[in-house]
Amino acid sequence: MMEEEHITRVQYQEKELILIATAHVSKASAELVKEVIDREQPDSICVELDEDRYNNIKNPKGWSDTDLTKVIKDGKVGFMLANLVLGSYQKRLAKQLDTNVGQEMVQGIQSAEELGAELVLADRSVQTTFMRIWRKMNLKEKFDLLLNLFFALDDEEENEITDEEINNLLQKDMLEGAMANMKDEFPKIADILLHERDQYLANKIKNAPGKKVVAVLGGAHVAGVTEEIFKEQDMNEIGNVPPAGKSGKIISWGIPALIIALIAYGFVQGVETGMQQLGTWILWNGGLAALFTALMMGHPLSVITAFVVAPISSLNPMLACGWFAGLMEAHIRKPKVEDVSNISNDIFSIKGFFHNRFLRTLLIVIMANLGSSLGTIIAGLDIIKSVF
Repeated sequence: MMEEEHITRVQYQEKELILIATAHVSKASAELVKEVIDREQPDSICVELDEDRYNNIKNPKGWSDTDLTKVIKDGKVGFMLANLVLGSYQKRLAKQLDTNVGQEMVQGIQSAEELGAELVLADRSVQTTFMRIWRKMNLKEKFDLLLNLFFALDDEEENEITDEEINNLLQKDMLEGAMANMKDEFPKIADILLHERDQYLANKIKNAPGKKVVAVLGGAHVAGVTEEIFKEQDMNEIGNVPPAGKSGKIISWGIPALIIALIAYGFVQGVETGMQQLGTWILWNGGLAALFTALMMGHPLSVITAFVVAPISSLNPMLACGWFAGLMEAHIRKPKVEDVSNISNDIFSIKGFFHNRFLRTLLIVIMANLGSSLGTIIAGLDIIKSVF
């Protein structure tokens, strides 16, 4: 009965596509995956994973060796934090259900190896997904999103999951579930998390090798994928992070050039005027970056670093003051083994977030950058007003 309810068969050209709706933390879903694959003997097995998540499943403790300094230098702090939130959300549910995260995906991988079927990693890179979300948001939306994420960390209790909630997992994508409370406020998130990935998954599934294909999907994707199977998808559009357009580059370099020109013009008008404008730039930019770093309980040297670097880095789009503040924090307060081990628990409480050196450093990078960006806007408008 469960099998028929959670299996969708689609005939596409000469292929039979068998879509299995699963819950990512359900033992029954893993059993269903094995049963269907054993019976159907497909040529290909598609799993809702990208290469990074596949590697995490094959080596679940590999990420614990992550070099935090390298993450900051590579500018992947936001991606790392989003991945940690998602992974911890899954682990919390799995712990309450006494199962393993992504067990149905593990079963799909194992079955492909046992059967000798082609394994297809059918999902879009999580990094691409999150970057597309971030790129489509304006500064206010980014700030509101960070506030929502931060203030959502106030429930330290792990309430028991009811049978109804377990059934509802079949109707939710894991990424969607982790951000469910923000979907109404941020409609762009739902489109990128679900609808775009429905298109991507459908394209990968219908182009998988062989005449019989089994796809292991989160329950929320089955309806959308079924509909998208018979449509054309622009994989270049939905599969990549679009580069910043010319207008974005002009703005990113134009604003600093304008600020420098206005401050220089102030000195032409008089030393006092120039110093006043320079002071406005330093105090607002450095002050807000330092304030946001301090609010995140950054070390005093990290706060000073943010204050000193922000007015300079804001004039160079290739730099970000959060990188320097974060590197200082990571150097002075090196994350301990227990910090990494406790991430999945600490990430869901404000107290745990600030207690955990690894998580706090990631937050400092993000918030220092945000403070500097706000300072740039306020100081820039103030300087323009004083000139004109």
